[in-house]
Amino acid sequence: MTSEWQAFLQTQGASFDAAYVSFLPARDETALAANDTVLTPLSHLGLISATGEESASFLHNLGSNDVKKLPPGRAQHNSLNSPKGRMLASFIAWHSTDGYLLALSADLHASILKKLSMYVLRAKVKLADASSERVLLGLAGTGAGAALAAAGLAEPSNALDVSQGEARVIHLDGSRYIIDCPAQNVEKLWQALTGAGAKPAGTAAWRWLDIQAGLPLITSKTQDEFVAQMLNFELLGGVNFQKGCYPGQEIVARTQYLGKLKKRMYRAHLASADNADIGNDLYAPEFGAQSCGKLVALEPSPVAGVDLLAVMQISAFEAGEVHLGAPDGPLLSLAPLPYSID
Repeated sequence: MTSEWQAFLQTQGASFDAAYVSFLPARDETALAANDTVLTPLSHLGLISATGEESASFLHNLGSNDVKKLPPGRAQHNSLNSPKGRMLASFIAWHSTDGYLLALSADLHASILKKLSMYVLRAKVKLADASSERVLLGLAGTGAGAALAAAGLAEPSNALDVSQGEARVIHLDGSRYIIDCPAQNVEKLWQALTGAGAKPAGTAAWRWLDIQAGLPLITSKTQDEFVAQMLNFELLGGVNFQKGCYPGQEIVARTQYLGKLKKRMYRAHLASADNADIGNDLYAPEFGAQSCGKLVALEPSPVAGVDLLAVMQISAFEAGEVHLGAPDGPLLSLAPLPYSID
C-alpha cells in the first residue's frame, strides 16, 4: 500500500493494524457486510505481476491450475504447493495488459515473490511487486452492480468473469467483486463508489464474506499445512487434474484418485472468541486427545461470537461434536457450506 493511498483512507476514517484496515469495530463491519453494500480496501492482499512472452508457461508449470488456457475475460483460483503437496500460497490470477496479476495474502507476498523468482532462470518472464502500481478494492452487496454502473465500470456476468478496462472488475462470487485499479485513479474511484451508496468497511467485513462463501486464503499461519482438497480448493476450481506436472502434483493427484480423503473444510460458529485463533487445534470424541483439525479463518459474527472456517476429519463433522483447543473445550456449532462437497 502506498503512503498516498493510506493517507487518503485515513481521511475517510480508516485505521490500520499491519495489513488489516478498519473503519468501525470488527463486529459492526461484519454486520454492515451482512446487510448493506460495502467497499473494502483489500490491503490484506498483495499483488505480483508476471510479464514477458513466457509468463503463461512459467506460471502454468508452477501452479495447480491451467494458466495457459485462462482467457483474457476470466480469472482463476490457483495455488503454489510444496513437493509434499501442501499449499504454500493460494491466489487469484487474471490477465494484465502484458501478462498476469496474482493476488495473494499480503503476509506471504514477499516470500512468494522471492520463491517464484528462484525459478525464473532463463525463462523470458519478469516478476515484480505490483502493489504500488495497482490497488485492489472489494465491492459486495445487493447494490454492488448499481455502484459499478454509477462509477462507469462494467459488471461481469458470471463468477470469475473479468471486465476489461483501465480498471478491471473480477466477479468473485455471488454479489462480490474485486476491482483492480491503477493507483493514480483509485481515490477518484473510491469517491464514485461511495457516492453511489457503497459503505466503507474494513478487512474483517471482506474476510467474513470469504467465510460465508467457504473461500480459504492461505496465510503465514496456515502455510504448508493442507493439501488442496482439504481446503475444498478443487471444488472452487483451483486445481486442474488434466494439466502437466507442477510441484506437489503427484500428491494432489494421488489424493484425488487413489486415496480416501479424510479431511475437508467446513463452516462453523463459536459462541465466544476467547482463545480462538487461526491454527488452533480441534478435537472430537472419537479422536480423544489427538487433534482432528485446525481453524483456518475466523471473524466476529454480525450478532455475537465468531464465524469460522475449519479443516477437520470428515467423520468428526458428521458426528456433530467438535471442540476448540481441547477435548473438553468450547463446542463448535457446525454449519453447511454454500456448495456441495459430496
